[in-house]
Amino acid sequence: MDKSADVLLSDGTAVHLRQIRPGDAPAIVEFHSRMSDRTRYLRYFSPYPRIPERDLERFVNVDHRDREAFVIVTGPRIMAVGRYERLGPDSPDAEVAFVVEDAHQGRGIGSVLLEYLAEAARANGITRFVAEVLPENSGMLRVFSDFGYQVQRKYADGVVHLSFPIAPTEKSREVQESREKLTEARSIARLLAPRAVAVYGASASGQGIGAAMLGHLRDGGFTGTIVPVHRSAERVGGLRAYRSAADAGATVDLALIAVPPEGVADALADAAASGAGGLVVVSAGFAEAGAEGAAAQRELIQSAHDAGLRVVGPNSMGVANTDSAVRLNATLAPRLPAAGRVGFFSQSGALGVALLAEADRRGLGLSSFVSAGNRADVSGNDLLQYWQDDPGTDVVLLYLETFGNPRKFARLARRMSRVKPVVAVASATRPAGLAGDGPGPDPYAVTALFARSGVIRVDTVRELFDVGLLLAHQPLPGGRRVAVVGNSSALSELAVSACRADGLTVAEGYPVNISPMAGAHDFADALADAAVDDRADALVVVFAPPLPGQLADEDADFAAALASIALAGEKPTVATFLLEDLSTKVPSYPSVEEAVRALARVAYYADWLRRPPGVLPALPDIAPEAAELDGPPSDLLSAYGIDVVPSTLASSADEAVAAASSLGYPVALKAAGGALRHRIDLGAVRLALADEEDVRAAWAELAGAFGPDVLVQTMVAPGVACRIEVMEDPAFGPVVGFGLGGVASELLGDLAWRAAPLTDRAAEALVDEPRAAPLLHGYRGSAPVDRAALTDLLLRVGRLADDHPRLRSLSLNPVLARPDGFSVLHAATEIGDPTRRPDTGPRRLRTP
Repeated sequence: MDKSADVLLSDGTAVHLRQIRPGDAPAIVEFHSRMSDRTRYLRYFSPYPRIPERDLERFVNVDHRDREAFVIVTGPRIMAVGRYERLGPDSPDAEVAFVVEDAHQGRGIGSVLLEYLAEAARANGITRFVAEVLPENSGMLRVFSDFGYQVQRKYADGVVHLSFPIAPTEKSREVQESREKLTEARSIARLLAPRAVAVYGASASGQGIGAAMLGHLRDGGFTGTIVPVHRSAERVGGLRAYRSAADAGATVDLALIAVPPEGVADALADAAASGAGGLVVVSAGFAEAGAEGAAAQRELIQSAHDAGLRVVGPNSMGVANTDSAVRLNATLAPRLPAAGRVGFFSQSGALGVALLAEADRRGLGLSSFVSAGNRADVSGNDLLQYWQDDPGTDVVLLYLETFGNPRKFARLARRMSRVKPVVAVASATRPAGLAGDGPGPDPYAVTALFARSGVIRVDTVRELFDVGLLLAHQPLPGGRRVAVVGNSSALSELAVSACRADGLTVAEGYPVNISPMAGAHDFADALADAAVDDRADALVVVFAPPLPGQLADEDADFAAALASIALAGEKPTVATFLLEDLSTKVPSYPSVEEAVRALARVAYYADWLRRPPGVLPALPDIAPEAAELDGPPSDLLSAYGIDVVPSTLASSADEAVAAASSLGYPVALKAAGGALRHRIDLGAVRLALADEEDVRAAWAELAGAFGPDVLVQTMVAPGVACRIEVMEDPAFGPVVGFGLGGVASELLGDLAWRAAPLTDRAAEALVDEPRAAPLLHGYRGSAPVDRAALTDLLLRVGRLADDHPRLRSLSLNPVLARPDGFSVLHAATEIGDPTRRPDTGPRRLRTP
């Protein structure tokens, strides 16, 4: 199978990596000719002025098992080669080496090659790399030492001998993710802070989308150079036009393309020739237009990556950066919101202009904005990488429709939310058939999954702005206790009810109501008292304005009174000022319920932030490399230290007796139908069968009611029936569910869910979260079960789910939990195609 990928280098440039081919021989010779004498000496320990024909033949012909080689190319040109060669037949060791063209050294190419060589070697049974490096080759030595492996060094005969195991480690994963973050963030930075922008598709007449974007870029005060590209016009939009972007003599970092779809390829080629780092393709007519457009879109992205470019779009509404040093309005919106500290990503191109207009109307200042359109390349994950360390962004808003790489989103969101809040409009419903007939998270559980990843999930764009305003202008609450202050008892009671409905606690002594006849000074006094009240963590202010002429002007400025208290304090404040639009930075909402809902969502986030994140503990007695997905589920589970109580399928009384004799009495008989195995309530189970007579009688009863196929299983001690489920979620990748068994629990969907892999704290919380969990604690005099054993079981299941992309679903049902441990009575798996999960293996851009 051909192994190729588009990858990013440390400067954010895209390149293509693939296996070497016999036809690469001329390009290898040319590549070698471009090396300096020093590079040849450091790689080959000799001047090696030309490649002998015999060496060239060996270089380009590899068996992809004992000998593998990858090249990194930009267009037809090879810029680096990396290879390994096994040291002997079936040896676990291989020698690794790579060489990078002088002009491209220092761009992170060596680390990319090492990631792919290590993955290929592991797949072929190689466990250790060795290398020989000259002491003066500091760059090569640094690549190995910085990779996260335990490198052993030995100096002999003027050469540094290196050896290291290539199994992934926690450190190597951290290094890989750190490099991924750096490269993706830099690729976005080139798009959002360009030195010059080339515009394709702006008409000389001033009509059309391209002309509009050029005008917005010009009138927005872009601080760089604008380069209109036009085939014939001398001036476009009042600016000098060029036949090619390269003719302008400026360093073009970004190209805006608003030409018909058939002209996009030519614009891309011209932008690449000018040295651009990325494209914003506004043009439509690609994947959203059908199969032909989808093929054109794949070709567009591949051409862009071959040329080193990232692509926003196609069908994008544009990008923006309000930083005063940039002032980039490369969007279809004639006006941007004021500069602020909120980063905004919209997957929808159609909604982009409306979203920007709403942000402007509500006074939500933005730092930067990206409309991804078809999201063929640049995605919300890329923006999360960029915004995490962007000093101009404190809050991130996401409008999401689908998830291209859900596991990566969950990983990035957990990390990002620890430093900056993330609010996302995302559906809580899940499409049918994600995990066969197995259960999946319901809308409530999906919202909880987002929350436990630190993401504040909302249902509507309106709620997105409600929460975004609060996060942008107010501190986080220290708890859930709310002081309600108002001048209307009816509104105050509505606020109290809303707080209770949304999981907030009304602080002792509240609500506090001042008279509807009171002026702004009395109002400010009541607010000041609440602001310093140790019993409250946040304020909800409800206010009905007085009748016209009721108060003197100097005592009617309630908005200023609120601002003087709320903005000076350390507690978040939300307000409902009926019939009055606040011009302060105190978030104001048209209804009490909306104000409280926004506060509640932020309070949940603050709770999550205060909780320690937990760790991924080391698990003894697991052997992931021995796991066999295509065998019985019990064999897969055994590789992770999970035992399943033995059972045998029988289709006659004699077979049932033989199975019972082999397993050893007493045994249980169960109807073999998948939905019946644990249904004692339907009479599908017979327990504690002590001898052959009992087995024959039980088989006859079950066969008469449910058919001849039964499962014969060793009896185990009784316990509390539990179940564990694994499925692939469209937003989080593999998720683990835990609940108690029984018809009532299944009917109510009483399962708690967490994204895999599970931390120690996540596994502990799963055991305690289902509504029926008190049964595990010793309900009504029964002995409490071994919760530590259940936690360990969940950790192992989470690790299994994380390790195997082909595992579509897993069900352990029932699991009998007891004071002395547990027994897994049945396991079922669904295995999918052997495709790569997008967030596993070496770094790569999404395949178009």
